[in-house]
Amino acid sequence: MMVRTVLSLFFSVVAVQLAAAADDAAGREITPWQPGMLEIHQISTGRGNSGLYIFPDGTTMLVDAGEHARKTPKHTPDRPNGTRTAGEWIERYIRHALRHMDQPALDYVLLTHFHADHMGAVGPETPMSASGAYRLTGLTRVGESLRIGTLLDRGWPDYNYPAPLEDAGTKNYRAFVKWQTERNGMRVERFVPGRKDQIVLRRNPKAYPEFEVRNIGANGEIWTGVGTATRRHFPPLDSVPRADWPSENMCSTSFRLSYGRFDFFNGGDIPGIPSEGFPQWHDVETPVAKAVGPVEAAILNHHGYIDSQNEFFVATLRPRVWLLSVWDTGHPTTRVWQRLMSQRVYPGPREVFATDLHDATRLVVTGIEKIASARGHIVIRVSPGGGEYRVVIVDDESESHRVTKVFGPYKSE
Repeated sequence: MMVRTVLSLFFSVVAVQLAAAADDAAGREITPWQPGMLEIHQISTGRGNSGLYIFPDGTTMLVDAGEHARKTPKHTPDRPNGTRTAGEWIERYIRHALRHMDQPALDYVLLTHFHADHMGAVGPETPMSASGAYRLTGLTRVGESLRIGTLLDRGWPDYNYPAPLEDAGTKNYRAFVKWQTERNGMRVERFVPGRKDQIVLRRNPKAYPEFEVRNIGANGEIWTGVGTATRRHFPPLDSVPRADWPSENMCSTSFRLSYGRFDFFNGGDIPGIPSEGFPQWHDVETPVAKAVGPVEAAILNHHGYIDSQNEFFVATLRPRVWLLSVWDTGHPTTRVWQRLMSQRVYPGPREVFATDLHDATRLVVTGIEKIASARGHIVIRVSPGGGEYRVVIVDDESESHRVTKVFGPYKSE
């Protein structure tokens, strides 16, 4: 009886893997999530960063929902178009990706840091919520329509590091947090580096003991790689000039997601190359990389901007797959691209997938034509158990959810 049960489970898993491999083909609508699969969706809007994660048991997490207020020639076009706000497009994308659920909802939302392209910009014309308690932009627009179980950020409950956060966007976000916790039962927690029990499977954790989300860093506190121990990377604020205090990007949350042999890293906008004349501890990537180690896939820190992806970070993580969330001509810069592609930095094959590479970037970054995919929603689909994964590119110029390209399978190391 036990042998038959084990064989049945084995063949069920194989069937899911084969179905996913067969059905995700160019020209067809992307197939629904299946139990046992891990999915990482990098959503393309042209207004900022947003990623949807569907864990093997169906637990859901949204990482950021950005919405830049103004577009300039330096920015990529709105995707799919400008008829809706970025928050609306993100919500609609999430509902389609979670169409296997009777009532799509988000078990977790993680805000990496308090910048408009990650949480939403606020201006006089930003519409009010139905309650009148906050304005609808980016994350608050998503949260107006989709239930959020637990929200995590780097600042709760006082939002005063390294100094009180008094900008309009963060004030609006805090009004959203207050209303949702008091009226809708949303939980809110400070993201705690070192922990692996803050983001967990909510539906069937015993079925997937090889799944883990490890909190790596936030606010200059970084996991050591041992137990839950952390260390302070930033010096005490009273020991350095105010001009050298940590920037918002430096305080970004970072995490490593693991499923069997598959590992993925997200570091928000942490920098790795200090500006000229600034202290070396402004490099957050190096200590983070020491804790993370090699991964199969990662999203570029700070969208591949000039201060990110230092050589040590790239060589240490050395992923096969890089994701690039694009909305600006500086994503990525030439030197970043060179480090990503350099066989001297780390040997072996690698591919870069961008949500929407700007036309100007194609003209100035030598070798960028080697990018695996320059446009579309990017979906990493990890097979049950984490042994292999594919990258599926989905049309971002309409809501057809049509697959345009499929890459892989790649073997998890």
